[in-house]
Amino acid sequence: MTAARRVAAAVALTLAAIATSVPATSASSASRPAATTFGGTPTVGALFITGLFPLHICTASVVRSADRSVIMTAAHCIRGGSGEGYEFAPAFHDGKAPYGMWRVTAAYAAPGWIRHFDTRDDFAFLLVAPKRINGRMRDLQDVTGGNRLGHTPSAGSTATVFGYPLGIGGSGIRCRSSVYRRAPFSGFNCNGFRDGTSGGPWLAGHGNDRRVVGVVGGLHQGGCTAAQLYAAPLGDAAHRALQRAGHRGRADGFPAPPGDGC
Repeated sequence: MTAARRVAAAVALTLAAIATSVPATSASSASRPAATTFGGTPTVGALFITGLFPLHICTASVVRSADRSVIMTAAHCIRGGSGEGYEFAPAFHDGKAPYGMWRVTAAYAAPGWIRHFDTRDDFAFLLVAPKRINGRMRDLQDVTGGNRLGHTPSAGSTATVFGYPLGIGGSGIRCRSSVYRRAPFSGFNCNGFRDGTSGGPWLAGHGNDRRVVGVVGGLHQGGCTAAQLYAAPLGDAAHRALQRAGHRGRADGFPAPPGDGC
């Protein structure tokens, strides 16, 4: 399938998702923390299909890499191709992209996802092209900074999850809560998350020790309700994929993912 047809197919799927009602938060989740909107943070942003701004479809975040130009999202957000046809807007808020749009040039994943959609490998690393800013070519990480790639969080630890609900304009949401295990996945309960938050980072630590310990995805592509989130485990496969992206290795060819299984 050509890049144009892949993008067209992604557009059709996105518009279909918009028309689908978001699962309601159940009464039993009333005691859970609730997501709140925020004004944007440089290392987290919205993922767009090229040419459809301001319609954002997923969430991504900047991770430290040798290339200084890598973002991380959920593998199921990449619907065919090798990453072309997407753009990233760091700190997107109120329908604006204060750091501009960064074009994705390549995508990398674990073999388990590429070969058979292993939900334990539902993460991807996207390489973005540098931009000319004030007359100088700059890499993404030079402009926004980046978070370290961590490992699967332990049960009972605390994380903050970020996401951009699918739609036109708007701002991101975030929620801080404790992590539990639904082996091999990490779980996180918070009211208010829905379609579009896939790929959103689970951040732990502070300052230079801020780490991505998961992204919304994995089991049921991140969860079947707006109050329950999952993340695939992060281990050697994730770190190897990041290393390939950071050294501009050969990009992976992504098959179109299956349904979410909810």
